[in-house]
Amino acid sequence: MHLYRSHTCGALTRSDVGQTVRLSGWVHRKRDHGGVLFVDLRDHYGMTQIVADVDSPALAILEGLRVESVVTIDGEVKARSDSTVNPNLPTGAIEVYARGATVLSAAEELPMPVAGEQEYPEDIRLRYRFLDLRRETLHANIVTRTKVISDMRRRMEGAGFTEYSTPILTASSPEGARDFLVPSRIHAGKFYALPQAPQQYKQLLMVAGFDRYFQIAPCFRDEDPRADRLPGEFYQLDLEMSFVTQEEVWETMEPVIGGVFEAFAAKDGKVRKVTPTGSFPRIPYAEAMLKYGSDKPDLRNPIIISDVSDEFTQSGFGLFEKIVGTGGVVRLIPAPGTAEKSRKFFDEMNDWARAEGHAGLGYVTRKGGEFGGPIAKNHGADKMAALFDKLGLGPDDGCFFAAGKAEQAAKLAGAARTRVADQLGLIDKDSFELCWIVDFPFYEWDEENKKVEFSHNPFSMPQGGMDALCNQDPLTINAFQYDLVCNGFEIASGSIRNQSPETMVKAFEIVGLSKQDVEERFGGLYRAFQYGAPPHGGMAAGVDRIVMLICGAQNLREITLFPMNQRAEDLLMGAPSPAALKQLRELNIRVVEQTKG
Repeated sequence: MHLYRSHTCGALTRSDVGQTVRLSGWVHRKRDHGGVLFVDLRDHYGMTQIVADVDSPALAILEGLRVESVVTIDGEVKARSDSTVNPNLPTGAIEVYARGATVLSAAEELPMPVAGEQEYPEDIRLRYRFLDLRRETLHANIVTRTKVISDMRRRMEGAGFTEYSTPILTASSPEGARDFLVPSRIHAGKFYALPQAPQQYKQLLMVAGFDRYFQIAPCFRDEDPRADRLPGEFYQLDLEMSFVTQEEVWETMEPVIGGVFEAFAAKDGKVRKVTPTGSFPRIPYAEAMLKYGSDKPDLRNPIIISDVSDEFTQSGFGLFEKIVGTGGVVRLIPAPGTAEKSRKFFDEMNDWARAEGHAGLGYVTRKGGEFGGPIAKNHGADKMAALFDKLGLGPDDGCFFAAGKAEQAAKLAGAARTRVADQLGLIDKDSFELCWIVDFPFYEWDEENKKVEFSHNPFSMPQGGMDALCNQDPLTINAFQYDLVCNGFEIASGSIRNQSPETMVKAFEIVGLSKQDVEERFGGLYRAFQYGAPPHGGMAAGVDRIVMLICGAQNLREITLFPMNQRAEDLLMGAPSPAALKQLRELNIRVVEQTKG
């Protein structure tokens, strides 16, 4: 027999009854029934119930062990009685009577529980991540993550892509987030950077003629953490294609991303609905901001925002009339079926808006066709009824209003749309709703620096090409740029690239950079484009966010092996840590302490 096991802890069934077996694993739980000890033995594959009584030499050994100790059990497989079968466990029809036990590693008193799913302080969970990873849900999430990545690879290869690995040590990028810098020992005073993304390398691969590239790429950005973004590093399904339009990118990638969601749609006994491949809605950025108040709309939410500014150009409600008259807008957010809601519901929404830093959230109530609230009273019941009829609102529907400058009103309306739907239980939690957001603005106005800046990816092709750059107001130019959104999360971003050296220079000149600046900052790409560059485009999908959605997790730490905390610290390994003086000398670096005060 094998030194440690003949079977895993998830393998035994009724067909094995009568066999002598050897199992190894962790003591998950112990239950002492007075002379009979039940032990749940756990390994990566599952759980098996071990039984030891006064006739078993294993009893004394197991009684003295703490949970999470590692043991080997020799014993006989027995059938459980019908009344003790556990239908929720693959091994629930059997148990193993322990004839002997060998302690492989005794556990000290645990700093945190492993059995059960109770909440526990994050600093403890991260410091003892090796224990945290033994917990059922987190362990299962990590397994799901590996399966998702394997499924992605299979689908990409099936679509004709080949995986290529791009460099990890590269040049610092002047665009985007902060780089992680790596000092060079050989070249004193110079630094490599960890890649924020393989953007330029994958474009160079297209210039080199590789046609369809992908990789599961590690990316590094020195950003502040948040629930849907990890500090330090993350992974993306990175891809690029030659001789394609954006429509062909979408048609290629919908079966890949949609297929991944379909493959993992089953959870907790339910099969979650997925937007069918080939039918992902394509929503222009401007429409998304108007209807949903966000460029990453949650389409599980049926509420649609409407611009009703024209309704208040002449109104008895003076505040809205003044806002519209001075160039502002009024957006309406329906609150369906709220006739039975008390005034408190509406007032609390208004209080919430103020707590979020907005001036307030106006509202109108309606019950049995009768309107309530100061806006309806001042605007007039007839005008309000006509507005409700125009928008298809019913006699028992209320609504909220976000008013102000267009950008502020859109932000408030979008947040209110989400909150109203959540409060009213309108969001279908058992579905994945995917859509493309398209036609992003190429430029935006930087109010702080009083200049035009790129709004997204500077390497994108502007719609209209050189002619648009030369003859259009920059703030009216859209890009061949797109995001893939699922359930309110941006899960991918991409574009058709600007592969023309002249167009590239002109695009950067508009934001104040010269041809010399382009040659210095993006020399590799700029030179490559002068030697025959195919039209190309692609995207990058966030592996971490996709896995988070599939697992139903609320935080990326719940699907990541060894994440950092909110302060970008690895509590398990003690990083970041000071470097030894010898190391600093080798790297020609001196640490200068920041001045306090």
